[in-house]
Amino acid sequence: MEYASIPGVSTPVSRVGLGTWAMGGTQWGGTDDDESVRTIHAALDMGVTLIDTAPAYGFGHSEEVVGRAIAERGGRERVVVATKVGLEQRGEGVIRNSSRRRLFEEIEISLTRLRTDYIDLYQVHWPDFATPYEETAQALLDLQRAGRIRAIGVSNYSIEAMERFRRVAPLAAAQPPLNLFERQALADIIPWCRANGLSTLTYGALCRGLLTGGMNESTRFEGDDLRKTDPKFQPPRYAQYLQAVQRLTQFARERYDKGMLPLAIRWVLDQPGVTVALWGARHPGELAPLRDVMGWSLDGEALMYMDSVVNESVRDPVGPEFMAPPERHQEESSEPQGAPI
Repeated sequence: MEYASIPGVSTPVSRVGLGTWAMGGTQWGGTDDDESVRTIHAALDMGVTLIDTAPAYGFGHSEEVVGRAIAERGGRERVVVATKVGLEQRGEGVIRNSSRRRLFEEIEISLTRLRTDYIDLYQVHWPDFATPYEETAQALLDLQRAGRIRAIGVSNYSIEAMERFRRVAPLAAAQPPLNLFERQALADIIPWCRANGLSTLTYGALCRGLLTGGMNESTRFEGDDLRKTDPKFQPPRYAQYLQAVQRLTQFARERYDKGMLPLAIRWVLDQPGVTVALWGARHPGELAPLRDVMGWSLDGEALMYMDSVVNESVRDPVGPEFMAPPERHQEESSEPQGAPI
């Protein structure tokens, strides 16, 4: 395993972190808690030290599973728990709410679910345009000073939003999406973080499973699986992405004697400024390729070829914007209003 660091977090973080969205049981076709716990234990056994979760994953269920797994294993101080804040449940969905009042309510609930008295990295899940960034930053700074959180992070924030935020509170990390098919962060967010001393936890490294190499045109998604509405999984785009994966799978096998999944994760880790690639799993066996990710790197020629494959195959690319939750209306905020960015 390769390790790095996050400012304010004393425990070294594994450069592959375990993402637990699917363990929440919603939007991914269901889950098995016992199997999820075994998956977390397997990850820890393989040297993973960072577990990323959020209240929005199964309306708190993912946090409960993570808390149970760590409590059963023990050694809380050896695990970096990263969770999030700022999405409020409304009916069967969520809306953005990063008001001071909401943040102070949420952290107590998250600490209870996680069975801990502190959170290593507390991240604002999505920007809330109905709450001034300064209000959110001050609330998190107060929680940090009170010892409830070790480090402050944001996810899906623009550079302008992060600039405003860190005038009030120190930012340790940012979490943007990044994979072979969704790489906008390489043009702006990640270089900015690198220049300003922020760690990056990049999510979606396997692009909702597309980059595992295990899907084909007959793959079907059941229940509330979000891929039923993901534009990448709808024709005609789906065939384009599958063609790219097929070509990249052949390249991984011929050039490195590896599978598609290790190639996709290695690509993320080899991007300048990337600290951690988050890898979602809910079965221990899904972690087996982790051993093939470490101990090698992609050279410039390989990176150029992979870029050409994506550009040639995917003629109608689309980003991850469909996952963005709805915003609150300005009138819903009881705090002073700030201009949205």
